Amino acid sequence: MGFGRYLLRRLSSGVLLGSMDGRVTIVTGASRGIGRCIAERFAAERAAVALVARTAVPGTSSLPGSLEEVVNRIRARGGRAEAVPADLTEPEDIETVVARATEALGPVDTLVNNAGVNFYGPALDIRGRRYALMFQMMVHAPFRLCQLAIPGMVERGRGWVLNITSKQARHPKGPPYPDWASDGCVPYGMCKAALDRFTTGLAAELYGSGVSVNALGTSGLVMTPGVAMVSPHTPDNAPVEPDSAMADAALMLCSAPTDTVTGRIAYSMELLERPFPDGPWALSGTF
Repeated sequence: MGFGRYLLRRLSSGVLLGSMDGRVTIVTGASRGIGRCIAERFAAERAAVALVARTAVPGTSSLPGSLEEVVNRIRARGGRAEAVPADLTEPEDIETVVARATEALGPVDTLVNNAGVNFYGPALDIRGRRYALMFQMMVHAPFRLCQLAIPGMVERGRGWVLNITSKQARHPKGPPYPDWASDGCVPYGMCKAALDRFTTGLAAELYGSGVSVNALGTSGLVMTPGVAMVSPHTPDNAPVEPDSAMADAALMLCSAPTDTVTGRIAYSMELLERPFPDGPWALSGTF
């Protein structure tokens, strides 16, 4: 039986209900979008969740969503959550995240590296500062957070790391190339490709330690506030997946046995074995 079918059976049978009881999780980019959904789902499964993002309170960002609002929602449902405001483009902030989460909630055993940013445009036209910001947030920050969080997981003999990736890390088949292959996401895809290689390599290094490392991407569009803001760059034929799919898939991977489910690059709807139409960056059109 494949690992996806095994996890799906556990989820559908209710085995995962409350499966994160006693766990302490860090979720970056948790003020809105996919990060918020994952944080709220993990909290519903009784994890204590440290929410990391720049937007601490409402009205301080051009996008809706804040750590304060997510913390309040989780607590209103009986969950446990703490805000850990941090700017992951600032190395000094990154250094404090794991220590602050541990002080607030206890030793961290789950890390979800979700925070991301994308500046669209032809690769040769992207300004150096924007490229550096993307690489800092989506490569350097996850790398350093793993260095800070994983030693404690190894010492305690258990841990789960989940890196949020993208199908844009994959390679379009060609030539000739489809129009969506020139969608202005080369630097973003480069960052996610680096994150995928980090995932598989770190999983190999940690195998047998009790710590798993996996990557999870969306199968289609998730209509987050960030996606809505850049909608002119979104292909008209891009299929949209349910908001809950990434949270369901993340729960599956972060509840799986660490010795058998590690080093995986998975995608939400495929992992959940839910029917989903092909669109730009489909597995069938990439390698």
